[in-house]
Amino acid sequence: MAVTNFRKGRRSSLIWMMSGMLVSSFLPYPSRAESWRSININAVVQQTIRGEVKGSNGEVLSGVTVAVKGKSTVSSTDNTGSFSISASVGDILEFKSVGYETKEVVISTNYVSVVLNYESQDIEEVVVTGYSSQRRENISASIATISPKELQDTKSPNISNLLQGKVAGINVVNGSGRPGAQGNIRIRGRNSISSKTSPLWVVDGVVMHGVPNISPNDIASLSVLKDAAATAQYGSRGTNGVIVVTTKTAANSGAGTFSVNWITGTSRFNPGKFKLMNSAELWDLYQSYSNQSAIPSNVTEEVLKTDYDWVKNGTQAGKLNDLNASYLGRTDRTSVALGANYYAEEGSVKGYDYERISGRINIDHKLTDKITFKPKLNASYTTYDSRQHSLYDMYLYMPWDQPYNADGTIKNPQAGGITWYGRDNRNYLYDLQFNYGQGQTFNILSNLDFSYRINDKFTFESMNNLTYYNQTTLSYVDPNSNSGLGNQGSVSQFADKRITRFFNQMLKYNDTFGEKHNVAAYAAYEYSDYVYSSVGAGGKGIAPGSQIIDNAADFLSMQGTKNDYAFQSVLVQASYNYDNRYNVQASYRIDGSSRFGKNNQYGSFYSLSGAWNVHNEAFFNTDKINQLRLKASFGQVGNVPNSLYASYSFYNLDGQYNGQPAAIPGQYQNLDVSWERSRDANVGVELGLFNRVNFTAEAYYKNTNGLLYSVAFPATAGWSNQWMNIGAIRNKGVELALNVDVFNADNPFQWNLGFNIATNSNKIKGLKDNTDINSGNKRFSVGRDIDSWYMRRWAGVNPDNGAPLWEKIDPQTGEVTTTSNYNEATLQFVGTSTPKYQGGLLSTMEYKNFTLTTSLAFLKGAYAYNASRELFDSDGAYPTYNNMVLQKGWSRWSVDNPHATHPVAMYNNNSSSNKTSSRYLEDASFIRLRNVTLGYTFKSALLSKYKLKGLNIFLSGDNLWTGTKFSSLDPETALSAANGSPGESEEGDATSQYPSPKRVTFGINLSF
Repeated sequence: MAVTNFRKGRRSSLIWMMSGMLVSSFLPYPSRAESWRSININAVVQQTIRGEVKGSNGEVLSGVTVAVKGKSTVSSTDNTGSFSISASVGDILEFKSVGYETKEVVISTNYVSVVLNYESQDIEEVVVTGYSSQRRENISASIATISPKELQDTKSPNISNLLQGKVAGINVVNGSGRPGAQGNIRIRGRNSISSKTSPLWVVDGVVMHGVPNISPNDIASLSVLKDAAATAQYGSRGTNGVIVVTTKTAANSGAGTFSVNWITGTSRFNPGKFKLMNSAELWDLYQSYSNQSAIPSNVTEEVLKTDYDWVKNGTQAGKLNDLNASYLGRTDRTSVALGANYYAEEGSVKGYDYERISGRINIDHKLTDKITFKPKLNASYTTYDSRQHSLYDMYLYMPWDQPYNADGTIKNPQAGGITWYGRDNRNYLYDLQFNYGQGQTFNILSNLDFSYRINDKFTFESMNNLTYYNQTTLSYVDPNSNSGLGNQGSVSQFADKRITRFFNQMLKYNDTFGEKHNVAAYAAYEYSDYVYSSVGAGGKGIAPGSQIIDNAADFLSMQGTKNDYAFQSVLVQASYNYDNRYNVQASYRIDGSSRFGKNNQYGSFYSLSGAWNVHNEAFFNTDKINQLRLKASFGQVGNVPNSLYASYSFYNLDGQYNGQPAAIPGQYQNLDVSWERSRDANVGVELGLFNRVNFTAEAYYKNTNGLLYSVAFPATAGWSNQWMNIGAIRNKGVELALNVDVFNADNPFQWNLGFNIATNSNKIKGLKDNTDINSGNKRFSVGRDIDSWYMRRWAGVNPDNGAPLWEKIDPQTGEVTTTSNYNEATLQFVGTSTPKYQGGLLSTMEYKNFTLTTSLAFLKGAYAYNASRELFDSDGAYPTYNNMVLQKGWSRWSVDNPHATHPVAMYNNNSSSNKTSSRYLEDASFIRLRNVTLGYTFKSALLSKYKLKGLNIFLSGDNLWTGTKFSSLDPETALSAANGSPGESEEGDATSQYPSPKRVTFGINLSF
């Protein structure tokens, strides 16, 4: 048992001498002997001793048993980790909690701060479960955690990109390799055909608007809430899962820790399997055209004298720098966490510079023994300067075109007198030397929170957040550029502002009685609102270099909007634990949303879950199995439409009649439109073997009813659309996670392996009138996957003449034949972009002071439409574009090669072979080596010599290898575009993809 004596020394002695004198002053004047007896009596008088208990990661611990050793006096900590107990100076307090080491502390003052260490870190850690925290073995819902270390491998300023392959059931695809771009995240499939399908983000208890713009270095813990039992506490906002982030606080009293982390490196363009033709390869393609007479006469062997690589010219090894400084300090009453971060990255495509400066301060200060003041402030300032080379043009431009004159100046093919083989006689480099875009974003999140400990059982917590977001952008088109000739140059500016408020007032209860029973509950009222406004304007006719609209000769454009919404909620949750064997939890929430009319403005959501810790039963007696848990849950969550005014009629006021403003009917009201509701069931088992192997398996089944959809009206109706609840969808799946310590703890070489894999299948169960709904190249249909592709099915090449073939289905008999007439081919379902399974692997090897970590992510069975091939693999339909080199196994039809994958090539081919069909629908399955990091931690002897607490250096590589059949640059960016739903960002574009770069970085972590 560890015995800790807090606050020793002269200060504590002086305090207690003064307190003794104060007591003596109220007694009759004594003799000297009597006076000393008074002081001695004071030393043993009973007092109220107060304090707090936290875990070694800084989390508050509730339900900790606090006892005076050798006496019958017992108390426990409340929801804030605080306690009070009647004891005397010199007594020993004993702190006990399942999963933590017992600690004894000698009382020297009337306030005691204690940190308990975990007995078994792997299964007993405390997890942030939303509005509260629980020990892992008491959790009955489906909640996964990611440690801060696991977020430090791949480099990105956006935390959404750092989750890939880390948690079973989370599908993360990076939307773009551009610095600062967000990843697209889905948790347990897609639950809606029109509403957002991205998860809710919560930072330090505050619901965020989108992905939070915080530094990954500030994160202390990250929890992923997956089933209804976990997310029902967030009601309608939790239907797509919840990601809960807590930021760092100081855990231990004493001297503070100052840390500095610096990372630098380069990012290189990653073309994957995609390769464009060089000059000779393109010439050979021209020679294969079956209609040689159609080729322009200026295309001669002279073109072979030029072989320009446009992609090489437009890409680079972009520099990256990430500097982070932090301070963590704690006294008995005050905890301070300070963090500052500077992140700067140049894109692997030339001309895009991204910078972010951010800072955070978290303070916990005990104003009194009952009141704790918890202010937080996080601010970030992000800028970009875009003179980015055009990906679209880099891919399309022909190697026969040389962009520079002999004197090094940039050619302007549109000026005339210049031979240019590419389409439109355009050299994007000419305009790029003049035109640019800029943007700045300021984002500040401020919390003024406090807690009031009513007594040992009840605590009131108040959370009050204000978030301010402001963005300004500038677009400059020089009058000397080709694109600026028509308007004699132009300048446009845009500014938008977003203010959100979030208030949560919560009463918490926690009590442990009979040593085996623990009850924890809370009730809360929550309110949040959002106001957004934007304004933009443009002017034309400017002097070169002018960025001020007022200097423009004439008005060019205007834009602006304003919208708002509000939520208010009442929520309750209660949990009961008996003897760390049986756990039951229930929650209920009522949400009110301004997006609905009065008929259905409020919705109710609930959950019930339970878990059984079989390993804590008396009959369970085996050394081989250290953990066996069974859990099950059921609940209902909801979703709201993308439209902020779904139930209302509104008119568009942007029309005019006879010079006067005019109102045009737009959306028609539906006062009965209501919430999407998802009923979710989850069962799971957790198994621990030999204190080295941890296995988790979960299965879920989710039914979503009342799918929200904006139904378009006929053009003759007058109104454009109406929101309705039109159908249902089902998601089900299985998630498996395995973590293994390969060697015993006493082995000098340690190896930890973490593996996860998850499957998900979905099916549309109902639509309005059971009528299919088209959505681009996809189609919603009852009985099918929500992300089903719908297009003509490619049937290959006619071996007799090299003509393209598509399937043709007789609507009466169902007979399948082929046709070379594109218009006769039958539209049909040809695949889905929903993966069959996805997952990841994390390996950590440690030997002496060296650490080697490796992470992989994989995805199987999703199909992406490679729209780029409509241009780069068009069989001559776009002869003035460059073409992609045929992949391994592909071949072009000829008389000598009748059984080919590609039709006959013709100049200006009009066979429609390159039109939308399953020809360009490709398997986007991949396995990607996300990161490899080799680190070295310096020995303590060296550190103590230089008065350092820690020193670590490392070398890291991102996206070093990708295995895939996908023929374009990056299967992830293609899938991101394929899976985007209305209202969500689609960074990936299947034509001008910006692939995730290969990156090599070096870093140093220093603390003192």
